[in-house]
Parts: sequence; structure tokens; C-alpha cells
Amino acid sequence: MNIDTFKIYCLVVDVGSINQAAKLSFVSQPAVSKQIQQLESTYDTLLFERKNGRLSLTKSGEILYPYAKSIVEEFKRSKESIRESLQGENTTLTVGASFTIGEYLLPSLLGRFKKNNPETKLSLSINNTPRILDELSNEVLDLALVEGVIQNDDFLVESFADDELVLIHPVNHPWSEREEIAIEEITKERMLWRETTSGTRLIIENFLRENNVLDKIENYMELGTTQAIKSAVAAGLGVSIVSRLTVAQELKQGTLSEIKIRNSELKRELWLVKNDYRFHKKIAESFVDFIRH
Repeated sequence: MNIDTFKIYCLVVDVGSINQAAKLSFVSQPAVSKQIQQLESTYDTLLFERKNGRLSLTKSGEILYPYAKSIVEEFKRSKESIRESLQGENTTLTVGASFTIGEYLLPSLLGRFKKNNPETKLSLSINNTPRILDELSNEVLDLALVEGVIQNDDFLVESFADDELVLIHPVNHPWSEREEIAIEEITKERMLWRETTSGTRLIIENFLRENNVLDKIENYMELGTTQAIKSAVAAGLGVSIVSRLTVAQELKQGTLSEIKIRNSELKRELWLVKNDYRFHKKIAESFVDFIRH
């Protein structure tokens, strides 16, 4: 028995068909059946049974599957680690980031890291937090930098930075004459939001809910990017709460204004997320160390 036996077994489980697994593996159906029989002989138990014409796992098969999956994944990573060692530092780092981090924070971080590691090939994927975490879970990414709530115990998660969220408004808004407002005053304004899957929006909604004003706010408009929100606020279409990272330049130039909310400070942590492996690519660990320091 070898690693290919576990690969075939996992594939049969994933696709639910010996015939389909054979097609995907470019081998004959009897060859796949033989691999499964060898595995059943090794463990001295049936791993599959047919119910109503469909292939399903036995109790023993259910127990074996996560172990087999781990064996296959660890073997894959061991090959990557050896290949990386033989190739030296000329490796590829694939980083995923949510929109705010990917557009406003990560480019400068990657630029400085690239300067210190000129032979490294960098690849950056930017999307909303749920999509980036899906890519990480599917091993498309080496690591991810995201904002928002992370509800997956299979990840290793640590905070790498803080970010302040600020209430912005047009420069000619009456708030321009004031230093702060009560949070209830937001309910009288037209609120501009990011899409419902945005990590930033989830944090803002929780903050407003905790202060008993979320249900009183008019959801005037949803926009797909922070840049669109900034343009809409500048045009006088409403107000919004956004990351300070995203509006630092506009606030400095005076094209947008911010107002403090009395007795409130809205901050969030930005998260570094990795898959829970025993071994990670050397260049990924180097980037993590770079971010931490």
C-alpha cells in the first residue's frame, strides 16, 4: 500500500463514485476497486457499502477518511517543503486579503518584504473576507490578512494590527461645525453601506446594535466598494462609517470630513489567518515574522 491508495480512497469519498474517481484519475474502474480492496484488507473492515444504489461510507470508512485526508495533505506539503529547500529562496508566496487590507495596507507591506526578499515571487488575491477564507481553506492561499469575524476553528488566527473606524460626512454637512455628536443622531441621516458580506459592515452593525440604534437607521444605499462609498459621501448622498486607512488621504486633503461619536471609540483588530498545519512554507513563515515585527 502506498500514498496513491489513500489518494484514491479520498477521491472516491469526495466524488461518491468509483467510476467517477477512475475517470478523474485516468485509470480503469477495476484498478480503483483493487486499491479500495487493498485498503479494506489492511484495516480488515469494509469501508464502503451500497444503499439504494448509492455508495456510502461505513462507520469504519467515516473514521478512516479524516486520517487518510491528513496523510495525503501532509505528503503533499512534505514534497513542497523539500522542493522549496532544494530551490532555496526562489519561491512563491500567495497572500489573500480582504478589500480594505488588500487595497490600502498590504501593497506597502509586500513592497518592503519584496525589497528584503528580491527572489520571492509574490501573488496577491483581494476579495471579501468570506471568499478569502474559502480560498485559504481550499489551499489556494498560503495565508490571509482579513478584517471581520472569523468563525472557523480549523484556522490559526492572530491579531497583527488595529484599525479605527470613523464616521465620515460631506464637508458642507452641518456636522462640520461640531466636534462630536450623540450616536442617536446617526438615525436621522442616510447611511451608505458596504455589501452585507463585508467584514467591515458586520463590525459596524454589531456596534450600532449594541447601542440600540441599528434598527432605527435608514439603509439608504449599498455600494460594492469603499471607493464608491467615499465618492457618494463626497457628493452629499449620505454618511458612512469606514476604516481610517481608506480615508486618510481624503481627510488630509479636505474632500471628506469626520465627526467623533460621543463616548464611543470604534476599533477593530486585523487578523492574520493560516491553516492549522504542523508545517508551513518557509517563505510564508518569513512573511509572518516580518508582519509581527
